[in-house]
Amino acid sequence: MFIRNESFESFIKSYKVITSLVAIHIFFYIWIYWFPFLGGAEIRYLGIGNNIMISMGEYWRLVTPIFLHGGLMHMAFNSFSLVLFGPALESLLGWKRFLAAYLATGILANIAYYFLGNPLVSHLGASGAVFGLFGIYVYMVVFRKDLINRMNSQLIMTIVVLGVIMTFINPGINILAHLFGLISGAVLAPLILANVRFHHHQTHVHAPGDIGFDPNRWAKRANRKQRYLIYSIAGFIGMILFFYLVSTFLL
Repeated sequence: MFIRNESFESFIKSYKVITSLVAIHIFFYIWIYWFPFLGGAEIRYLGIGNNIMISMGEYWRLVTPIFLHGGLMHMAFNSFSLVLFGPALESLLGWKRFLAAYLATGILANIAYYFLGNPLVSHLGASGAVFGLFGIYVYMVVFRKDLINRMNSQLIMTIVVLGVIMTFINPGINILAHLFGLISGAVLAPLILANVRFHHHQTHVHAPGDIGFDPNRWAKRANRKQRYLIYSIAGFIGMILFFYLVSTFLL
């Protein structure tokens, strides 16, 4: 479910929203930090979240921070999280519903910061929307077990717990955006997952090397318990390394 083994071309073809979002992240990072003299500085100024400016009518700042980041590691980590955890949901929900969920949770996280956050502190980043995806998964683990199996449930809950812990440990993290992104995803999940059934996606035929939203795909192969253990350990170690990088380099 969270193991990426498709080719680059196959990934782009299968997950158009995620590919587009990551491309936007990279595009604005390069523009803002490599070419500030060609309008990048102005883009950052106009797009960053700022409660004072929002109160003066610049409501686009509730949306634009979702696509901007505070540096290379910030952008890379959010993009990596999106590539790792987004495909299963985009496949399950379809691109329109997935994009709506992503934007809605990110915007709600920024609205929460507008009402509860420090008006003197600006903010930017896709973390609120990424945590919104986690919130949807948490709802699936608790209430929609037909959409996710036990192994993946344990993995996603471990990642969520680690993410929340690191939110409070790392300096410079927008705690409110992370928490309310997570909450928004869980609250919106009943609407987002309405009429979604796993069997709708079981008949999709994938090319060799592709991966689809099939929680039981490894159960169809030999030595599935050993495979589960290996992938779980690898995924856990990978996330620990990325959280370490974030705690070390993320501003």
